[in-house]
Amino acid sequence: MKIKNYTAKLFLFKKGILILPLSLLVGNSIFAQKLIQVSNPVALQRNDELVVLSRGLIQKKLGAIPAGKFITVENAKGREAVQFDDLNNDGKWDEAVFLHSFKPKEKTSFKISITGTQPTTVNTRAHARHRRKDAGDIFGADLQKDSIPAGQSATDFSKQPLPPFLTEGPAWENDKVGFRLYFDVRNGKDIWGKTTPKMVLDTVGVNPKNNYHVQAQWGMDVLKVGSSLGAGSLALFIPQPGKKDTLVRLGGVNMGKVFYERVADGPARSIIRLHYPSWQALKGYKPISVIEEISIWGGQYFYESRVYVKNQPAGSKLVTGIVNLKSKKQNVISSGHDRILFTYDAQSENHDNLGMGIIVQPKYNPAFGQTPNTGTDIQNTYTAKLDIQDTRQSVFRFYAAWEKSAADFTTEAGFRAYLSKQSALFNTPLIIN
Repeated sequence: MKIKNYTAKLFLFKKGILILPLSLLVGNSIFAQKLIQVSNPVALQRNDELVVLSRGLIQKKLGAIPAGKFITVENAKGREAVQFDDLNNDGKWDEAVFLHSFKPKEKTSFKISITGTQPTTVNTRAHARHRRKDAGDIFGADLQKDSIPAGQSATDFSKQPLPPFLTEGPAWENDKVGFRLYFDVRNGKDIWGKTTPKMVLDTVGVNPKNNYHVQAQWGMDVLKVGSSLGAGSLALFIPQPGKKDTLVRLGGVNMGKVFYERVADGPARSIIRLHYPSWQALKGYKPISVIEEISIWGGQYFYESRVYVKNQPAGSKLVTGIVNLKSKKQNVISSGHDRILFTYDAQSENHDNLGMGIIVQPKYNPAFGQTPNTGTDIQNTYTAKLDIQDTRQSVFRFYAAWEKSAADFTTEAGFRAYLSKQSALFNTPLIIN
């Protein structure tokens, strides 16, 4: 059979084999393959570092990514487990992320190419969840969105064994540690100490007979929060000319309605957002809008908080903090790139050692202090103040280091050394190009 000349249509048969021209192979991004270089600029080991590839960066390398397509990422040893996150809920993923460990000063090349298949989920190392109780006292499905009205009351466990939300609100965890938010007027954050890499917070608290304040095989709730800022809760410092400066908790009836949104849910990274659109912090001032975006990823003992504030009174500062109900002193490291506030004492609910820390980058001009324990809504707290700008978010990382979780946390010296290394990594991110 005579074969017609289809070269004008970009096809060529040679000895019975279909040959695609180089122009088609390169022009069609499904077949194209490019390199991305990722460098660790510090002389420190980076274990389970989160590598974030923006869609914009990827498209500069590969060209436009068609709808419904993903990418594969390969290093010299094989394929990475990539997660795709849609950050603005437009139905199109914005970031491709994965966890990778880097040696000191290591520069690694990754091959990227477009594929039509989303990679299969591997071990889940980060998870966020929020579940409501139904009329039958059963916690329902994990919710992507939810809200509470202004004045949502805290649970009175003397009257009801189960709260309206599993463990009283949203929780986020990785394979090292977990946290939760009291989804009510308290609006406080708490810590789950973990002794297992498994994701456990879907089941903790489901059965009220299993007291999560007592150590179990998986771990326990290790922190007493009280009227403090707990494990990185939020407040606003508001200067008032001619009056006493005010520290106002993001909580209470004046906090207004609160919206919860789960943005990403593992296997490498989980993200939630909390929206406070009408916080009436002080009478006579415009309502303040706050969005807190909380991220956690595998292999780490912290969560990262990115806080956006609008309509705040002039000169206001974002405030976060660490509960000091059982700590003897606050420790501050403020030299070079380090801006660290931490405690380390026998301050867990298990009566053993627990370290807690906040790391802030110098660009936010952090100032550290302490609340009075009387005459104020916020008590028993070591505080960190951060600059606020309308054009950017304020960022901090909150660390929880229970001695049952890792050998490095059995001494204060070990925790201090860990935080110093973490500060160096936080202030010197990976270089990606």
